[in-house]
Amino acid sequence: MRRPALYSSSRPARPAAADHPGTPVDNAEAPPAPAAPVPRRRFGLAPSSPALLWSAILLLGIALAMSLALRPMPRKLTQDDINAAVLKTMETQVMPSEYARAYENIRPSVVRVVSYVKKSRLKDTEAKLAAKTAKPKPLGPATTDQTGDSDEVENGVGTGVVIIDKGVILTNLHVVHGADHVRVIFYDGLEADATITGVQAENDLAVLQASKIPDDLIAATMRSTSDLAPGDKVLAVGFPFGIGPSGSGGVISGLGRVFRSPEGKQEMKNLIQFDAAANPGNSGGPLVTMDGEVVGIVTAILNPTSARTFIGIGFAVPIENAASAAGLPPF
Repeated sequence: MRRPALYSSSRPARPAAADHPGTPVDNAEAPPAPAAPVPRRRFGLAPSSPALLWSAILLLGIALAMSLALRPMPRKLTQDDINAAVLKTMETQVMPSEYARAYENIRPSVVRVVSYVKKSRLKDTEAKLAAKTAKPKPLGPATTDQTGDSDEVENGVGTGVVIIDKGVILTNLHVVHGADHVRVIFYDGLEADATITGVQAENDLAVLQASKIPDDLIAATMRSTSDLAPGDKVLAVGFPFGIGPSGSGGVISGLGRVFRSPEGKQEMKNLIQFDAAANPGNSGGPLVTMDGEVVGIVTAILNPTSARTFIGIGFAVPIENAASAAGLPPF
């Protein structure tokens, strides 16, 4: 006879039933398991909540707007404030003079011009003069010539002004006339040979081209003379007696003047008359206004004596005429 299958109970035995033998096991029910504690819900926002971030940004924006609103606005400057500041600066700072500013503007464009002739030519000239005028022979041993005929000697010193930054220079014709060799010395000390590329004899002007130039050569700024008037301040820059560069200040004394050379061989017209000191060596230098712009080329001084030095009246060729000698268009 088959025996029925026996199944084991799925519930574990309760020790409590074993402790109380009088309690029937089959009918007893297990006490209910205690319920899991329900988490209490807190009211608020998590630190990573987008709403919390936006709220913080909004509060920061409000705080920034309030700080800007409470900041005092800068006071608007008035003309009186500007005038007071200018006066204060003038009282506390030493300002350069008008002439000093004009000199600094034109100085990089001014060059020293030196002309040379061969000594053999001077000997020929001296021999011709000696033939016309008999002189007693000097006593003592004969002197010997220490230099050869090929040596050059300085014949004259004048001034020039750079008008084109490629090395084009304006000067007076009488500074380089008859020279065998011309040299120019620039603002930075650079020396270079120069050739005569143009002549305007009626205005005693010559145009030079330097063989080499400084890397930072600055050409002068030229200005029309149409608005010049007697009394306007001007500055003459050059190498008087080879000393310089030197600057001398004065005013325009007149316009449209006529000058005749002491020998009476040349008459120049439409000249600027000025009273800034000029002497031999200033020839060919620039006459500039207080902003450093060239209005003329110094060309002559008036002195009826044999000294040929400055006594108060100088003349300059208007820059319109001078520029045309270099082929530049008129203003």
